[in-house]
This record gives sequence, structure tokens and C-alpha cells, in this order.
Amino acid sequence: MRRPARKADGKTDLKAERDKRAEKDMFEKEIAEKIAGASVLDAEEIRAALEVPKDGRMGDLALPCFKFAGKLRKAPAAIAAELSAALDGLNVIGKKEIVGGYLNLFFDREAVVGKLAELSSWDGVATRGEREGAGKTVCIDYSSVNIAKPFHIGHLSTTVIGGALYRIFGYLGYTVVGINHLGDWGTQFGKLIVAVRSWSTLDEVRGKDEYFLNSLYVRYHKEAETHPEMDDEARAWFKRIEDGDPEANEYFDVFREVTMRAVEKIYKRLKIRFDSYAGESFYNDKMQPCLDILREKGLLTESDGAQVVRLDDYDMPPCLLVKADGATLYATRDIAAAYYRKQTYDFYKCLYVVAYQQNLHFKQLFKVLELMDFAGAKDMEHIAFGMVSLEDGAMSTRGGRVVWLAEVLDKAVEKAYNIVNEKNPDLADKDKIAESVGVGAVVFSALWNNRIKDIVFSFDKVLNFDGETAPYVQYTHARCVSALRKGGAYNIAEADWSAVASNEGYEVAKCLLSFEDVVRTAARLREPCHVTRYTVELAEKFNRFYIGHRIVVEDKGVMNARLFLTDCVEKTLRVALRLVGIDAPDCM
Repeated sequence: MRRPARKADGKTDLKAERDKRAEKDMFEKEIAEKIAGASVLDAEEIRAALEVPKDGRMGDLALPCFKFAGKLRKAPAAIAAELSAALDGLNVIGKKEIVGGYLNLFFDREAVVGKLAELSSWDGVATRGEREGAGKTVCIDYSSVNIAKPFHIGHLSTTVIGGALYRIFGYLGYTVVGINHLGDWGTQFGKLIVAVRSWSTLDEVRGKDEYFLNSLYVRYHKEAETHPEMDDEARAWFKRIEDGDPEANEYFDVFREVTMRAVEKIYKRLKIRFDSYAGESFYNDKMQPCLDILREKGLLTESDGAQVVRLDDYDMPPCLLVKADGATLYATRDIAAAYYRKQTYDFYKCLYVVAYQQNLHFKQLFKVLELMDFAGAKDMEHIAFGMVSLEDGAMSTRGGRVVWLAEVLDKAVEKAYNIVNEKNPDLADKDKIAESVGVGAVVFSALWNNRIKDIVFSFDKVLNFDGETAPYVQYTHARCVSALRKGGAYNIAEADWSAVASNEGYEVAKCLLSFEDVVRTAARLREPCHVTRYTVELAEKFNRFYIGHRIVVEDKGVMNARLFLTDCVEKTLRVALRLVGIDAPDCM
């Protein structure tokens, strides 16, 4: 298997790798089947052998025939000549060359551009997605905010990565279940009750926001440093929540109401949706059956009064499920959640979009489920991503060292508004466009790199709209809409494809034809960055075409072809941006 192209710094060059794969995939099935039909070779082995030459002068595709010499008992050059003849009449091939044992293939440019018109319909790009997911359900656990804590910049990655995967899998025909596994259980709620009773009232909290709750939480931890007895009181209040005490649960319900009211505003701005808000507390009555299974299988053992599953044979520390005081943990509830999700959704895959700091937790969880003979154990994946830190160190909610996401979004929108107002003061709906551009820039910045990469948050970087950014792609989309508006209706049947067969037009067409493969790759690798980078690549290629070739001209055949290509770019950019949760404004 070929390794992905790597840059000098050792990091994967996703664009170079995507370019090669997309060009290879564009017509490889058609070529492989044509060759297989005229030889004893199998179409799949031919597809596997096809490669993209490093030097474009050697062709768009190359078939090294050395691999078939043993099977066909002929010299590679003779095999290349024989297989070349099998491709006679295939209109996507413009030229063939035999160089040594290689069969080099050059695509016919007009055929490549014309291939776009053969697709089902560019009026509904989303319908072109292969329905590979039909009949399969994918559960995606993402965002999973904590009750009584505001949305900070550290929550952005899990939220937008999960949201993008939700839409990408949906595009490919999967039934997708978005799950917000709320952090709504733990001693911290006892601490917050103590804080409210000490420095506020429940009525005041009802009328305040999540930031007020957080300020009480921060104050509690400062006070508890010199008054440790507060922790005993907090534990007692949380025990009352566990026991169903009405007064304690009234506090808890208010905390949840205030938090959800706030986070829903953020989710709306980020275009995030969920199908389930079943959080940790939802599984309180579902853990015991799982513990019973563990006991029946002899997996649960006692350790200093606690109940654990020993994982020494798998080079992992024990998985703690029940503390000595009888309290359960994250792992206990995650086991119960896995059983519930399998029973409820019968998932094909269950993905957990959680930071890599939880790598050990998920390795333990998946191993314990496997030992339990859980039916979905092999279908669960931890989709890890890098951590977000500040330029002066790690974030800490209880220490008050955080950057609130709402603040980031507001600043980005304000900057976008100022730019739009300066460049196009008479533009209608400036507020709406600024929201689309500003929020889009923040989301795009979080989805640009491989998800595993750590991020050092900087307002300057996030608010930089120049270069490979969402505003650049959005502006290109608006440029397409403007050209289409000026050109009016077009007729594909009367298009002169030679008008878009130039170097620039050919590159745009190839990029458009690779879109489906990009989406499938993003889903397979669980990497939305393939889609964001694709949008920039398509925008760059279209802008080179746009600058070098007038769209609206007197020659109807030429204009029909160029308007069609522009329309394809507009619709593809719109769909691609939608997959990553970003608007595509018609004007900017």
C-alpha cells in the first residue's frame, strides 16, 4: 500500500495525496473494466495497479505492466501494447504511449469536461452521492457539553468535527444519529448547589446566564481551598441528587435549563443538530444489568473495596467501574450507553469524537465490551482530536482561564461586518452575511488541519480572513452566482466543450469530478479537513479559470459551456461548504 505523500516536516500532504487519488479514481473503473474485458486480467487487480505519474508529461494515468508478466508470460512492453489495443475507442482516452513496460494514458480534455454533463443532475449535487450507507446506521457522540459550564473554545473541535461527520455520513446515505452525551452527573453539581446557597438564590440563577453559574463555580473552588469542609457539604448535596431528593433536584433542573438555553444558541449559530440528548444521568438505571453481565462472566473483581476489570493481559491498567463507596464512573455509564445505543439504533458504527487525552479510557472501554461479548464491540471507534490551549498555557474552567466561544464568534462576525461594510456599503442583509462569513471563518479554521493536531488558540489566527479560509471560498461562490446572474439561462446541448478544455478549465473539471471521492475519503478516514481543503482547491482553480476566460461572451456555444462549468462550481462549493456547516452567501 502506498504511503500518503509527506511534506519535508513529515506531515501528510493531504492535498497532494487527494489529487493523486482523485485523478486515479476518476475513470479507473471504466478503464479497468475495458482492459479486463479483453484480457484474462481481473478488473480489480488492474485498478489496484493504476497510478498517477509524478510527471504530468508522462500521462494522467499509468499502468505498470511488470506486475502482469508472470501471469501472462510475456514481456512487460508486449503486455502494454496488448492492453493498449483494448482501450481503442474509449472516448475518455485522448492519447496512449508505451514507455518500456508502462502504458501511459492521457485523458481527452473535452471528454473529461463533457463527462460533467453526463452526471445525473448538477441541480441537486447531493443526489450524486453514492448511497453506500443505505440501510446502515452510524451513531456519532460529539460535543457532549457539561451542564452549568459555558461553551468555551475547547468545545469547538468536538462540536464541528462531529457536526461535519454527521452531514458527511448523511450525504453518503447513512442513517445518522447525533448524540450529545451531556455531562450532567457528578459532585460538581453538589458544589454548585453549595455555591448558590452561599452567595445567591435559585430565583436569581433562573434569571441569569451560564456565565453567572460559572462565576459561582470558580468562586467555590477558591473558597474551598481555605474551607475544605465545603467539599463534604457538596458531596452530601450530590448524594441527595442521587437519592432523588426534590429540593436537590430542583437546583439540578435549573442548572440544566440555564445551560441548555445558552448552548442551543451556540448550536444554532454553528448549524449543529442532535437526535439525542441522553446524558450521563440517563444511564443511572441502566448500569446494573451491565455490572451483572460482568459478574456472570467473572470479569469483575474487587480491588481495595472497588470493583474493577483487570486488563493486565492487554498492557492496560484496571478499568475502575465502581468505587469503594459504591459510586459509579464514566466507564460504567459508557458501557451502559453502548448497550443502549446498540439495542436502540442497531448501529453499524458508533463514533466517539473526543480529545486524545481520553485515549486510554476508550481503549479500556472497547476492550471491556469485547470481553463482555458485546455485539457492537468491533464497531466502536474513538475519533480523537488534538487539544486546544491558550498562548500562555492550558485552559482551566475552575481556574477561570478560558476563552468563551460566543466571544470568539461575536468578534469574528464584527470583523466580517466591518469588512463587508467597507467594501460594499450598499449590500443588503449585511448583518446576515457578516454572521455567515464570521462564523464560517471560525468553523473553517477548526476543520482545516488533521483533527489530531493540537491547536494553540489565537484571536489573530482565527480572525485572519486572508488566504486559505472560508471567506475566500465564500467569495468565490458569490463570484459564481454573480457570473450566472449576468449570463442567464444556458443550454448544455449547445455547449462548445472546447471552450473549457484549456489548462485552467480542464483542472476545474477534474476537480469537480473528484468531489464524490473526496467526500467518501473524508468519511472513511473520519477527517472533515479533506472537504475543507477541497473547497479551497476548487476555488483556486476556478478563480484561475475565471481570470483567464470571460464567462459572458457573444459566442453562445462558448458561453453555454463556461456558464455550465461555473454552475457546477457554484453548486459543488455550496454543497461542500454545507457538509462542514458553513453558509455559501450569494453576494459579499
